[in-house]
This record gives sequence, structure tokens and C-alpha cells, in this order.
Amino acid sequence: MRPRKRLGQNFLRDRTFLQKILDAADLQPNDQVLEIGSGTGVLTAEIVKAAAKLIAIELDDALANTLSADYAGNPRVTVWHGNALDFDPCEHFDTPYKLLGNIPYYITGPILRHYLESACTPSVMVLMVQREVAQRMVAAPGHLSLLGVSVQFYAQPEIVSRVPPGAFYPPPRVESAIVRLVPRQPPVPRGRHQRFFQLARAGFGTRRKTLTNALGIGLYISRDEARNLLDAAGIDPHRRAETLTLGEWARLAEVE
Repeated sequence: MRPRKRLGQNFLRDRTFLQKILDAADLQPNDQVLEIGSGTGVLTAEIVKAAAKLIAIELDDALANTLSADYAGNPRVTVWHGNALDFDPCEHFDTPYKLLGNIPYYITGPILRHYLESACTPSVMVLMVQREVAQRMVAAPGHLSLLGVSVQFYAQPEIVSRVPPGAFYPPPRVESAIVRLVPRQPPVPRGRHQRFFQLARAGFGTRRKTLTNALGIGLYISRDEARNLLDAAGIDPHRRAETLTLGEWARLAEVE
């Protein structure tokens, strides 16, 4: 089966890293699992051995057909042919589920948002992503980006392992990493989620500017109004977005 470049296909072939994914997921006999990007079914086969139920999502026509044929007689396995961004976990799982997958680099952000913002979030996510993206997910204040703030708003991320290009066929041009994310309660009430991200997007929207200037530009308000917001939240207006903690963004979102 030849990987299709337009779908970002790189098939994991090194079983060392396959086992690291399984160990990070800590699969139990009663677990329900969603796998994104099943590909040639290497990870799929191991999940089937360990879990009670598996829904395997595959976009590629030929791969989806092959997987469907392989598991046609197994009632515990469903092959869902389509885009993972169109999949609604609430329609398919009635108990908490675990999400595993090798995510194409070009849709990493949308995939994370789709499942972390869902009303039916997984109990744990173990994903193969580009190493640079993984580092941004787990970054500490001082090195944070909008991606890091967005991920940490919904989950506690950790890098399980770095994965070299040679672990895949064909080898990608970048290093990868296995990331484990455990969803948690966001730091602000649901009614404040939109405000939180409005502020974060504004703060990170203008590089190398102080928060006073960045919020003024991003929120279409005056510098004085931006400074008043920051003062009310107890945040130095001369700081930059990448230095704020999640708690400080939350405080800012609570300001009326």
C-alpha cells in the first residue's frame, strides 16, 4: 500500500514506538477506543487485542476498505470511513473512551480543538504529532504560544517520547513525538470560554508587542482601555503574551 502524500500519510513501522503509544494509553479490557488514521492497521491490531470496543477512523478509500474486510467478522470493531473532523463521539460512545492516533501534521490543530472542545471528550489522548508541535503544546510561561494556551486550557499535556523519521514509511522530513493529553476542567466557566480565547488570540496576534498594544489592536480598543483591563486583572501591562500563565489568562477573562 503506497502512502498518499496529499493525505499526509506516514505509516509507523517501528514497533518500539508502537508499544510506547500502547503503554501511554494504558488500555484495559473494558476500554472503548477511538483510533484516528488507522492506516495499514498496525496500531489497530494491537488495540483490538487489548480493548473491548474500537472505532477506527480512516479517510483513505483503499485503506478503509482493507480494514473493513479485515475486521468484517469482529463485532467489537467498527471502521468509520471519513474525516475525523466530521466524527461526533457523542453519537458513538456511551461511556468515556480513549483516543489514539497518528495525526497528519496539517490537521493537528483542528483535530485537537474538535475533540477537546467536544461535549464528549476522551478520558485520555495519545497522539503522534510533529515534535515542534508537541513542544509548543507543553511549553511553560515564557515560551507559550496560542496553541500551547489552547491545549493547556483543556488538558494536561506531556511528551512521552521523541520519534525519529526512520520510524515511519516513508520517513517524514521532520521529527515526531508521542504526546499524552489528559483532559481537565477549564480554568474559567463555560460562559467565559469565548472571552478567554478572544483575549488570547488578541494577545498573541501581534508578535513582540506588549499586552497593552496587542490587546488594543486585537480587541479594537484604546491603549488606555487595554491597560485598564490588565490593571483590573493584576497583570503588568508591559508584559508579553507568551509570559502569562494559564491562571493569569483566566483572571483576565473574568474582568468585566
